[in-house]
This record gives sequence, C-alpha cells and structure tokens, in this order.
Amino acid sequence: MALIHWLVTALAILIAAYLIPGVSVTLVGALVLAVVLGIINVFFKPVITLLTLPINIVTLGIFSLVVNALLIMLAAMLVPGFHVNGFWAAFFFSIVVSLVTAFFGMMARKSV
Repeated sequence: MALIHWLVTALAILIAAYLIPGVSVTLVGALVLAVVLGIINVFFKPVITLLTLPINIVTLGIFSLVVNALLIMLAAMLVPGFHVNGFWAAFFFSIVVSLVTAFFGMMARKSV
C-alpha cells in the first residue's frame, strides 16, 4: 500500500509540474521528491504547524497553504531534478499536488 501511495504522489508531482509554469521535475526527481515530501510532512510540518498555530487560527487555516508552499521550496533545495521558480509557483504547485493526490485517493477508495 505504501508503494502505491508513493507512486500516486510521484504521479501527482509530475502532473502538477506539467500544469504549473515555473516548476520543472524529472521522473527520478518526482520519485525522490515524493519521498522527501513524505519525510518533511512527518518530521517538520507538525512542528511548523504548531509554531504557526496562532496565525493559522486568525486566518482560519489559510496560512497552512503558505506553510505548504514554503515546505515545497525547502524540498526544491534538497532534491536534484526538481526546480521551482519562487513562492507563487510553489504555492500553486502544492495546491495542485494536494488536489490530484486527493482525486486519486478518492478513485482508489471507490474501486475497493
């Protein structure tokens, strides 16, 4: 199951990189990025979410999108084969990856 989730995330990354101008990724970069984003989401995102909780409450959760974009930019610094041109490209990239992953997850749940 984890292998399927990893491949779906890599596919979502490839689709988002195709749709969002300013984002480029290779096939190997997408596979590595899926792992790196998983690690970032497990170890760093909870801490950053806790630290930004007050501003997240004030903005009714919209600031989470900013946190996601910043984590995408962090991943771009770590993963060779993945490049993002600025904050807004990372912002929209994170939204598209989330939507595509949710779509594939919904399709997988319907088929089971």
